[in-house]
Amino acid sequence: MTHEPARDRAPVAAVDIGGTKIAGGLVDAGGRVHDPCTRPTPDSADPETVLRAVFEVLDVLAETPEWPRVRTVGIASAGPVDIGRGAVSPVNIPAWRDFPLLDRVARHPAIGDRPLILSGDAVAMAAGEHLYGAAADSANALCMVVSTGVGGGLILGGRVMPGVSGNAGHIGHITVEMDGEPCPCGGRGCVERLASGPAIARHASSLGWRPPTADATAAAVARAARTGDPAARAAFDRAAQALAAGIAATAALVEIDTVVIGGGVAQAGDVLFKPLRGWLTSYATLAFTRHLTVLPARLGVHSGLSGAAAYARALLG
Repeated sequence: MTHEPARDRAPVAAVDIGGTKIAGGLVDAGGRVHDPCTRPTPDSADPETVLRAVFEVLDVLAETPEWPRVRTVGIASAGPVDIGRGAVSPVNIPAWRDFPLLDRVARHPAIGDRPLILSGDAVAMAAGEHLYGAAADSANALCMVVSTGVGGGLILGGRVMPGVSGNAGHIGHITVEMDGEPCPCGGRGCVERLASGPAIARHASSLGWRPPTADATAAAVARAARTGDPAARAAFDRAAQALAAGIAATAALVEIDTVVIGGGVAQAGDVLFKPLRGWLTSYATLAFTRHLTVLPARLGVHSGLSGAAAYARALLG
């Protein structure tokens, strides 16, 4: 009879930092999230204000009965990230530019000597979907987060491939429209400027869509698209086209066979996935890219937390 190492049985504390919210939870060895909590990501130019929201999440986790058993803290952040230096510069959190996240989190009184493992949020999602979810049967996959931003992580040869700095697979900032809108990243015509939740809502509004309430979000656009609203459907079609172009480019470069898409925009279901699969037939035309399987993520609303824990467990062995 064999026994799991104590570290494997112990829960991992996970924090997922995005442009809209900061989430936390304790993740068991099966990827299940316990004691989840969230805080809104502050819309502030002060980096310390954003950090305080992270500390509030850690404060909640530190009060749980299981906290003393935690041996590792996994942090997934919107990117770009620099895993070597423990720094982050999320495109959708302007207050953090080259922010020394790990150094600052290490000062939280509850952390102690626990190791801190940083990953990009989409790389974390890839690790989680490969270990527990829709990419479990694939050795070569692109896993994407389509939400406030658009990110990606790669599974190649059965392993998570974060790249030297932790940003490999960052599909959101592939240019798919040569003369497109400027992107906050400094580029132009990026996938994220066309396919993120805010981009979908913005484009639908430009085409005449008006939300029934003040809820001008991609979720509201998706609801309108399901009822046949032409502007809403056109906005999702444009987003699907941009995603298809980026996915096809990735497939041509690294020969993936599976694409897993999660994040808030993916909750639109067939409103997104049906036109996406259609556009892929126009963009993924080479023999080795034609048979991509496109799947919704399985880990649901806590995929970032499960992924942060999966990445931390994989890195620490």
